[in-house]
Amino acid sequence: MSLSLYHDEASLSRNIREKTKIASAFGRAASRYDSLASYQQNSGKQLLSLLEGHGAIETPVFSQQVLDAGCGTGFFSQIIKQRGAHVTALDLSAGMLDVARNKQAAHRYVCGDMDALPFEDASFDWVFSNLAIQWCDDLSHALSELYRVTKPGGIIGFTTLAEHSLGELSTAWKALDDSPHVNRFLPYSKIIKSCQAWRSQLYQQADTLYFSNLIELLNSVKGIGATHLTAGRQAGLMTRQRLQQLIEVYPNTEKGLPLTYQTVFGIIYRD
Repeated sequence: MSLSLYHDEASLSRNIREKTKIASAFGRAASRYDSLASYQQNSGKQLLSLLEGHGAIETPVFSQQVLDAGCGTGFFSQIIKQRGAHVTALDLSAGMLDVARNKQAAHRYVCGDMDALPFEDASFDWVFSNLAIQWCDDLSHALSELYRVTKPGGIIGFTTLAEHSLGELSTAWKALDDSPHVNRFLPYSKIIKSCQAWRSQLYQQADTLYFSNLIELLNSVKGIGATHLTAGRQAGLMTRQRLQQLIEVYPNTEKGLPLTYQTVFGIIYRD
């Protein structure tokens, strides 16, 4: 991890603690992640289609070196491997990598940090990263790392979350108290700015999921590791009384309880 990102030893220590929390949260979610991650799977499938449309993925893809950065359980590593590529699966969470390894989803498994990729320059023909880079400390730096390890003429495809993701849940909590309960994400304008150093294309779309009850909704957020991980989080379990209060203020529609993700799709060209 680059020390240039931090002003002092205290901030470095805080960052390490936050990374440990993130890895632990996703490790706890690993065994049930695939059954709860329909949104993640849909966004990744869209990203693969986008890469195919830009000519990044040729058929067949034999001999191509591909990095799945933030691979999670290896859901997409496995798909890319089945298409004939040599896949390196990287994730911060050892628990997620264990699930990927048990699936034989990739050819190589690396437990590492996207903020400091443990690979030489120009190691991969293309890079795939689905809903992982939002957990990095500095988006520009993380993207520059993906750019660094991609071969000239290659391509980086990523998805991330923008500001107002999980907005319904955030608004409901704010009606009850002033404590942070939901992860904060960068504004779309800052995500665009982070990509300005390279030839790139980005677009944003709103993806709304609907749930039959609040417990199902909260389990979907917790089950994919997207619990609140930043400083100021209130500790302790959700009480029955607190859950009922949240139910009373949560918006409801004919389709069910809505939960919206602001999904950003990005393509960066490696010159």
